[in-house]
Amino acid sequence: MTEILDAAGQVFAEAGYEKATTNAIAAAAGISPGSLYQFFGNKEAIAVALAERFVEQMREAHTAALAGLDVSTMDWRDVLDRTVDPIVAFNVANPGFKALFARPDMPPGLAAAAAPIQAALLGRVEAVIAAKVPDLPAADRTRTARVAIQVFQAMLPMLLAAPPDERPVVVGEIKKVLHGYLAAL
Repeated sequence: MTEILDAAGQVFAEAGYEKATTNAIAAAAGISPGSLYQFFGNKEAIAVALAERFVEQMREAHTAALAGLDVSTMDWRDVLDRTVDPIVAFNVANPGFKALFARPDMPPGLAAAAAPIQAALLGRVEAVIAAKVPDLPAADRTRTARVAIQVFQAMLPMLLAAPPDERPVVVGEIKKVLHGYLAAL
């Protein structure tokens, strides 16, 4: 099943969700369409499984980035250094993620699959903000987290399109923008 999800991520990244087919996914995985259907009933089921895998990978990356640290005592620059880099690495390693779940024109079939990813990311960013600014009202914390996520997502295409040797510079720019916004809290 891992091979199918890997292949699906690649096919979604190359063709886009709408143009991707289960036949193309099966071919990329090196299996027959019939074998694919033993695991997944349709393209949407594959996307849901991929979303679940992405949620778990993002949770692991975020947990590892901040494990054992007291975020409340850290400077925003340190927090951003520890959290942005793993998210960037995740996006570079998973081109299918952006193709499926980091897009403003998400098809209705993907919206439900994306909801857990969006909720998990929002919750993690809100938790960091709450640790750094404990007296910030919940509504303000949620809005701030949403804006920070949108800023990152808006800059992500530029980062992913950059040549590998230019990416660290772009990551630095992303961190500058986020620091300017979050440090003002």
